[in-house]
Amino acid sequence: MGYVTAVPHPRSEAAGPARAGRLSLAVALLAGALGAAVALLATRQRWSEGTATVAGGAFPLTAKGSDVTGVPAALAIVGLAALVAVFAVRKAGRLLVAGVLALSGAGIMTAALIGAGDSSALDEQAAKASGDTSATVAALSHTAWPYVAVVGGVLILLAGLLALRYGRLWPAMSGRYERDGAPRVRRKPVVVDPDRPEDMWKALDRGEDPTGA
Repeated sequence: MGYVTAVPHPRSEAAGPARAGRLSLAVALLAGALGAAVALLATRQRWSEGTATVAGGAFPLTAKGSDVTGVPAALAIVGLAALVAVFAVRKAGRLLVAGVLALSGAGIMTAALIGAGDSSALDEQAAKASGDTSATVAALSHTAWPYVAVVGGVLILLAGLLALRYGRLWPAMSGRYERDGAPRVRRKPVVVDPDRPEDMWKALDRGEDPTGA
């Protein structure tokens, strides 16, 4: 008694990569855009606060993320641009841009973690407020916003890793504008009436011989 071996249909074999490409594309777009927005928002919030002694009293000081470090905001913009550029290039170019996207996310995470414990921005404010260049901030405390920026970096890193892994399955912007190989439809020649001077002038403007010779 023989056994019948089931052969998978070609369409079912192609459906797996196509589905993975669509899913990874949707996740990468959402993660990249959301990560850039979160990182930019976090850098505009208060990261640290403290006090400086001025004229015998305590003067409150605060520092936003952009005061502490400008790296996360800059890399968020770079990551967002790379996310868009992924669809404008193909093959090796797509891998390169995807790498830039992933590195932008990793850079945001690193800069935000370093900035979470940085007091240099508040020390500069304390020196200006007290007029003493050696003055430092007192009662230093940090908020959770640097770690929110880290989350934004993680999302951008995820988008970059997805682009590296599945980017070859994603469409390109220029694809819709390329020729599909279909033959061009040739226009019929315009019939010029020799008794109408305006038709002859139009034919001359088009570079045609109105006499038909």
